[in-house]
Amino acid sequence: MFAHVRFSSLLILIGLVSATDVFAAERIWDGDLKRYLTEQEMSMAEVFLTEEEAIKLMFPKSERITKDLLRVPTDRKPAIEERIGWKFPEDAFEVYIGETGTQVDGYALVQNTIGKHKPMTYMVGVDNRGRVSNIELLVFREARGSEVRRKRFNAQYEGKTVFDPVRINKDIINISGATMSVRSMSAGIKRVLVLVDEFYLKPAGLGSDTVATKKSEQGIFGSLFGN
Repeated sequence: MFAHVRFSSLLILIGLVSATDVFAAERIWDGDLKRYLTEQEMSMAEVFLTEEEAIKLMFPKSERITKDLLRVPTDRKPAIEERIGWKFPEDAFEVYIGETGTQVDGYALVQNTIGKHKPMTYMVGVDNRGRVSNIELLVFREARGSEVRRKRFNAQYEGKTVFDPVRINKDIINISGATMSVRSMSAGIKRVLVLVDEFYLKPAGLGSDTVATKKSEQGIFGSLFGN
């Protein structure tokens, strides 16, 4: 009997130690705040838009919206990551495509990229010429940095293409106190631009390779005729 009690007590003790270890493992130190984040800060998730609401903002005039599953082939992933400038774990993405008649209006992808401590969820819209058309923040899970949802900030991404750096101190103005959020959003936007270019625009003869060729040809003719 006593052996059974001792064994049960040992199991309880092991359970308490394990629970303590899990709690300790989940604690996150914030270098700016100079303290561990509170449980409330760790569990917060501010929802601004649902995915359905964001889609309507991406394609306000499209007659129909379809969904495509984009799978990134293993043999192409290294080259794509090199174009983006960072590696990513995902191998597949859901792509929303807005269409009117026989014309594609644009594309939209939901992105989840790490901010300071946790992922932020946002949707990136790209028009049929490969330019950023809209950015909408869906869910923000940090204590600071949600200013990236404001149009006076994210409007600077509109019109960006794969030819732009889309980086802080290059062509993106930072927000004081929200640097990690800005970097996170910029990285996701660059990824969307490259994915759309590689898997939708290039196959349709509208990608960056075609644009680069046209610019090169214009440059040659300009030199020949003095324009």
